[in-house]
Amino acid sequence: MKTMLITGATSGIGLAAARQLAADGHRLILVGRNPEKLSAATESIHAETGAEVDALECDLSSLDAVRALADTVRSRYDRLEVLASNAGGFHLRRTETGDGLEATFAVNHLAGFLLTELLLDLLRESAPARILFTSSVMHYGNTFDFDDPQLRRGYTGATAYGRAKLANILYARDLAQRLAGTRVTANAFHPGVVATGIWDAAPWFARPAMSLLKKIFMISPDQAAHTLTYLATDPDVGAVSGCYFQHNRVKAPSPAAQDDAAATRLHRLCAELTGLPE
Repeated sequence: MKTMLITGATSGIGLAAARQLAADGHRLILVGRNPEKLSAATESIHAETGAEVDALECDLSSLDAVRALADTVRSRYDRLEVLASNAGGFHLRRTETGDGLEATFAVNHLAGFLLTELLLDLLRESAPARILFTSSVMHYGNTFDFDDPQLRRGYTGATAYGRAKLANILYARDLAQRLAGTRVTANAFHPGVVATGIWDAAPWFARPAMSLLKKIFMISPDQAAHTLTYLATDPDVGAVSGCYFQHNRVKAPSPAAQDDAAATRLHRLCAELTGLPE
């Protein structure tokens, strides 16, 4: 039995993966922002599987809340073998968090960055351990603009989301190099085009078409969650690190996602934005 933490665990891919991993007998720590959904998810998974399932409330748009989450995890658990940063969001219009950060980047990347950095010691002590990021094929065609990381110019929801998912892959690459020899791995993956609530952020006029696309072309959260489950547990990928996966296979990410200099620069930027030492 391994202890595994999943963010964004009350719906979609996160909830489906939690059910699958609990069914395998693992101890789950579910993280979400809605206490009612957290309670319902925890109770249903425990009832279905008998697994030990804990719930921790956290609004990942708040850096202070992420720090508090990390403090709770460190004080409550002596092991953490899998950390899956799965929570995400899509904003059609540019939105800022209470910390003054562009919200898509803050939730889809910075929260996972900060939580990972604050839990690295626990992960090292628990090795072999795995760090996972739910990324997306939407990173293709995007580059990270270090002169405008908050996307104050030319904002679109798709650009913000694609850049954040690019950042996930770059960070996994950076972590793999920093954690070499520790038996802690880091990988990112595309779960597929999934029928989840993230598409509800589409413009009102596009929602009927999006609803139809969900039914016809998109895969279910249960299907998508198999990649997270695979990367969290399969022995064949236990030593694989710094990679991008699609359909449970290593796939070459975009050239921008393979830029080691950009990965190092991004790490410095994220450390600065979250108040961590470089």
